[in-house]
Amino acid sequence: MAERTRRRERNPGNVCGANADARYSLANAVLTSFAVRNEYRYWVYIVASITGTLYTGMTGDLYTRIMQHKAGEIEGFSKTHGCNRLVHYAGCNDVIVMINREKQIKSWRRKKKIDLIEKSNPRWEDLAQSWGRKMKLKGESIEANSLNLRG
Repeated sequence: MAERTRRRERNPGNVCGANADARYSLANAVLTSFAVRNEYRYWVYIVASITGTLYTGMTGDLYTRIMQHKAGEIEGFSKTHGCNRLVHYAGCNDVIVMINREKQIKSWRRKKKIDLIEKSNPRWEDLAQSWGRKMKLKGESIEANSLNLRG
């Protein structure tokens, strides 16, 4: 049971099962790209533009999809409006639950979407800002770290 509790604390975006909305009240959890790839199979996410335009999507690979949004590789609304900042995400292993959650969020008025975002991300920070960057180990410069990785 303790492991299950710790998992919820790391990821407030778990929408599987009963009491799903209560899980959104856990504040400010940000997963690393490794955890995002391995925690759940399906994800619903909201990306925002710098001006506050919102786009809601669903994916089986959150890390890759957010990198595509950031690079402007996804044609359509999100690219046209510059929606490339991850402001909310939730995961589950049940694809039907995630498809329904995406449809539910897309049907909401803007105010309700903002309330959802601000429950876990009140400052609207880009939750994926550091994803894909090389890690600097204590006492090493980025150059030394990249040399060690080359072998």
